[in-house]
Amino acid sequence: MADPVFNKLALIGIGLIGSSIARAVRRDNIASEIAISTRSAATLDRARELGLGDSYHLDPAEAVRDADLVVLCVPVGACGTVGEAIAGVLKPGAIVSDVGSVKGSIVKQLKPVLPKGVHLVPAHPVAGTEYSGPDAGFATLFQNRWCILTPEAETDPGAVQTVRRFWERLGSNVEVMSPEHHDLVLAITSHIPHLIAYNIVGTAADLEDVTQSEVIKFSAGGFRDFTRIAASDPTMWRDVFLHNKDAVLETLGRFSEDLSALQRAIRWGDGEALFDLFTRTRAIRRSIIDMGQEVAAPNFGRDVPDGKQG
Repeated sequence: MADPVFNKLALIGIGLIGSSIARAVRRDNIASEIAISTRSAATLDRARELGLGDSYHLDPAEAVRDADLVVLCVPVGACGTVGEAIAGVLKPGAIVSDVGSVKGSIVKQLKPVLPKGVHLVPAHPVAGTEYSGPDAGFATLFQNRWCILTPEAETDPGAVQTVRRFWERLGSNVEVMSPEHHDLVLAITSHIPHLIAYNIVGTAADLEDVTQSEVIKFSAGGFRDFTRIAASDPTMWRDVFLHNKDAVLETLGRFSEDLSALQRAIRWGDGEALFDLFTRTRAIRRSIIDMGQEVAAPNFGRDVPDGKQG
């Protein structure tokens, strides 16, 4: 088994992502010691029952003492508060990272509060499920998934390389880009799709002429898969939209223009325009499968009884 990357890893927050990191780190000997902190005593007790760490702390400052890497696995909007709480006890040379899906805000929140000699290397593992909590994690969550690092230009290259090696040991493919570019890319690949999912599920629930029981009973594949996305952690996604507002609004404006064009095509019976759009978007789906970011199996690879494909 390969040697550990870190002597001590501190995880602040132990939901889906944090617990998946803990399981993978333990499995592959990536850190000699794992310290876990979360503000909920019940969640901390559950993490202890699951054996996810070596020490457990309600106070994040206690968890990060002597840590080589600190990973904030909390909602984006809470990172600044956590940064202020731990700044005074971080050891020189420590690396602070995170797992949030908005990166510009992370830099703005953490850079002013972290002491000199501590390296900030923001990260975003592009992986997850609609489930949350310490029980939701699994060690293979990051396998063959992308993790995006967004260090600023002046960040110590050695610290960036160390975080890259950490995520590669977790099974991820690693890409480096600026925080601003990350936020624009993720606005279209993740944030807007979630916004659409939340909206369409809410619209269906509010229809006056279609009962909620009918919506549930007759959900075909398309709507059903929207509900999976819309079941994601509401606190996390509230913070995503509040902290990536500019990129989301810019992308949403472009989406609204394209949606208006699609509306016109349907209204005027422009079958050629519809066919061209559907052909182009089908190619995108094939490209995602070819890159290994999705499976080609029918029904998204779900195990379902014979005759129940929907």
